[in-house]
Amino acid sequence: MKKVLIVIYGIIAYLIFLVAFLYAIGFVGNLFVPKSIDTGEEISLVPAVLINLGLLSLFALQHSIMARPAFKKWFTKIIDPAMERSTYILLSSLILLFMYWKWQPMTTIVWDTENIVSLIVMAIFFLGWTIVFLSTFMISHFELFGLTQIYQNFKNQSLTYPEFQVNWFYKLVRHPLMLGFIIAFWAAPTMTYGRLLFAVVTTAYMLIAVKYLEEKDLRNLLGKDYENYQKRVPMIFPFTKFKKG
Repeated sequence: MKKVLIVIYGIIAYLIFLVAFLYAIGFVGNLFVPKSIDTGEEISLVPAVLINLGLLSLFALQHSIMARPAFKKWFTKIIDPAMERSTYILLSSLILLFMYWKWQPMTTIVWDTENIVSLIVMAIFFLGWTIVFLSTFMISHFELFGLTQIYQNFKNQSLTYPEFQVNWFYKLVRHPLMLGFIIAFWAAPTMTYGRLLFAVVTTAYMLIAVKYLEEKDLRNLLGKDYENYQKRVPMIFPFTKFKKG
């Protein structure tokens, strides 16, 4: 019965993630969704900036703390290890949904494009999200979002982790997921103060977190294999000379 409940929990977490991920496309791009980054009742600038920075900081703290090996080691003493990734995904998704809800629009325009330029920028926007989506399958989509773990637990198998491999986008950059997000966040046909704040803060967070947290964890986990990978392949931006994070 416990294993069935873990399966249900993991599936629910994954479905909530899908909702949060798909909503993110509409939220950032001001497309299709009832509440986007530039919609809603606007308040004065300073309170809006402070609220939005608080929302972004909440996501960054949860995302960084729960991803660390030390936290995972402690956390899996409290919950079943098969639930750890699903719980991480669930909390990340719920914080994202909360951020969409409470985000304060800041609609002063920084730049605005028209006609063919607008279409090109929007195509780049969708290219970024496509890179994000495809990158998850180039490693292990179902392990990344907790489904592999709950399946292995249900089948009484030991929890396993994907072998280190370098393929497709990962031959160009070590973190194509982050590259995709950066492209999507900055490719704005109309850039407002709100979207600019979102793009600047999330980009800064990704660069800092990857360089000083995730890369360190990967070196500790994979050793020389990852160190050699760092020497060969840029961290986030392809064809850059600076490689090692």
